[in-house]
Amino acid sequence: MKHTILIVDDEDRIRKLAKMYLEREGFETVEASDGEAALELALNQNFHCILLDIMLPGMDGIEVCRRIREEKTTPIIMLTAKGEEHNRVEGFEIGADDYIVKPFSPREVVLRVKAILRRAQPTMYLKQDSHAKDLIVFDSLVIDNDAHRVMAENQEVNLTPKEYELLLFLAKSPDKVFDREQLLKDVWHYEFYGDLRTVDTHVKRLREKLNKVSPKAADMIHTVWGVGYKFEVKE
Repeated sequence: MKHTILIVDDEDRIRKLAKMYLEREGFETVEASDGEAALELALNQNFHCILLDIMLPGMDGIEVCRRIREEKTTPIIMLTAKGEEHNRVEGFEIGADDYIVKPFSPREVVLRVKAILRRAQPTMYLKQDSHAKDLIVFDSLVIDNDAHRVMAENQEVNLTPKEYELLLFLAKSPDKVFDREQLLKDVWHYEFYGDLRTVDTHVKRLREKLNKVSPKAADMIHTVWGVGYKFEVKE
């Protein structure tokens, strides 16, 4: 099955360029030129990844991302212009997984999409019932790494690929403290130009999602003031 990518940008040239390079790599693509059309497509079809420009006519990319996150965990890569750092941070706060700064290399887009898909759960829309082999088990939290599924108090927690990867990374090393720079390097896998708020916003969203199901599970992600974060298993 081919992966299908939704490309959202009001500039025809950018959409066509991304489309050409992605389809050369075997992806299928769908295009949208405004926020309303993008939201309708994203909610009514199952895409493997969404390239979403922030500056769109009508509904902007931030609002589109917010609406998508109310219903789906589809990986979202924001497209931003230089100087829009505040928009990038806002995008992370509402659930974007990555961003690319314009002007960008089409090859970079392909590489980022492939990286997101490698980290995304293998069946984004279908639940798996196969016996898991790779499990991390705590009293109130179970991470099924074969199915990319998180269960808190026997209820499934829907996480974005980046939220899942952050939780898995912390949970694999209980009680070890990681500073923000290390988390950016090991979880995001490339430089984020010193924007440490990226880590904070993802931790905040991860805690909020866990807390809705299990406050005990949310409390496992512990802030070490002045340093960073750790996954704390209390006796």
